[in-house]
Amino acid sequence: MTNSPIPDHLIDGGHAHASESALHAEDKGYHKNLKPRQIQMIAIGGAIGTGLFLGAGGRLNAAGPSLVIAYAVCGFFAFLILRALGELVLHRPSSGSFVSYAREFFGEKAAFVSGWFYWINWATTTIVDITAAALYMNFFGHYIPWMAAVPQWAWALIALLVVLALNLVSVKVFGEMEFWFALIKVAALVIFLVVGTYFVIFGTPVDGQQVGLSLLSDNGGIFPNGLLPMIILMQGVLFAYASIELVGTAAGETENPEKIMPKAINSVVFRIAVFYVGSVILLALLLPYTSYEKGVSPFVTFFGSIGIQGVDVIMNLVVLTAALSSLNAGLYSTGRILRSMSVNGSAPKFASRMNKAGVPYGGIAITAGVSLLGVPLNYLVPAQAFEIVLNVASVGIVMTWATIVLCQIQLKRWADKGWLERPSFRMFGAPYTGYLSLLFLASVLVMVFIDSPLT
Repeated sequence: MTNSPIPDHLIDGGHAHASESALHAEDKGYHKNLKPRQIQMIAIGGAIGTGLFLGAGGRLNAAGPSLVIAYAVCGFFAFLILRALGELVLHRPSSGSFVSYAREFFGEKAAFVSGWFYWINWATTTIVDITAAALYMNFFGHYIPWMAAVPQWAWALIALLVVLALNLVSVKVFGEMEFWFALIKVAALVIFLVVGTYFVIFGTPVDGQQVGLSLLSDNGGIFPNGLLPMIILMQGVLFAYASIELVGTAAGETENPEKIMPKAINSVVFRIAVFYVGSVILLALLLPYTSYEKGVSPFVTFFGSIGIQGVDVIMNLVVLTAALSSLNAGLYSTGRILRSMSVNGSAPKFASRMNKAGVPYGGIAITAGVSLLGVPLNYLVPAQAFEIVLNVASVGIVMTWATIVLCQIQLKRWADKGWLERPSFRMFGAPYTGYLSLLFLASVLVMVFIDSPLT
């Protein structure tokens, strides 16, 4: 099919298509130094983060085993959003990611709104991450006396400064950090899945209690606290999947994205099923849901209950790397999103600054500056810091994902009119899967605003 030219009123009217020069200007200066193995691990790491390693504990306590359903539902829609993003990426890879696509399909105003929502999401998420890192460091105080004397806010500050310094070096350093962080996370979850499955299959008691399905029936069944907690907690579960769109940003700094991206995206479904849903099922079958608590990783809780000295310490080190990984990803993505906006006049000029290594240090520095707010937050309300910023981040996630879906719907609409050609890697069931995703995201947004102390 021969593509028809896009009408002039869409190009010049400012509410839809951006000029080619504007779209390419935001990608100048980046070094395409991310390798296929790093992209694969970034895709994996984006789907395994603080929301699972830390947040699942409090949510299991609130919703019980029904949390599995929430993870499965959110995981399905996370995959749909990623497929929509994949089609956009194959249409035109860009480090500006969905902000660049919002600019292309809806104009600069849409890019401005979506970009700043995304930035708010990640800026608050970095506060979540440094808070999580600080909470994990507090755990070591049980074994190392001098660490117990270090205040939580100090650990939060140290985590931010270390990851910030490494992020400013080069995209190679970021990619290598994220590769090893993700590898550690995956290895830890695989070990947990193997050990947990062994305990369930052979009926080995944990902390003096029987494991398996009888554990559910003896503790109120699948919905011990009713259906409402699971529904309300959906917005918190969505946060666990919050980094999956990072692979779209990374696409702009890798060679041959047409070959790499479809494989990375399609493999997410398997990871969601195994790592998220599988892990939460096992957690529910290994200990009563009341054994898990806020502020403590459920994986640390389990390994601390099986009577093997030091295993909980090792697992705590692993979940610490998960928090640092998410912080690393947040600084990386916001730096590039802010630069994309700055080049097009929607963010401060400082955000467009880039060093010789191709790192947009201006945008990264702005995000790090806001992340510093997490330090006094950890000083003033250390017990509530994690949950306070979670709801704010969830709003940003919903808006980000909605932007991705809307851009994909517009891409299909333009392709149907012959204005452009859709890539071979497509959002299946479009546009209906897109409409369904938007309906789900709208319902989650409602949950954010009626959230209760359940989380």
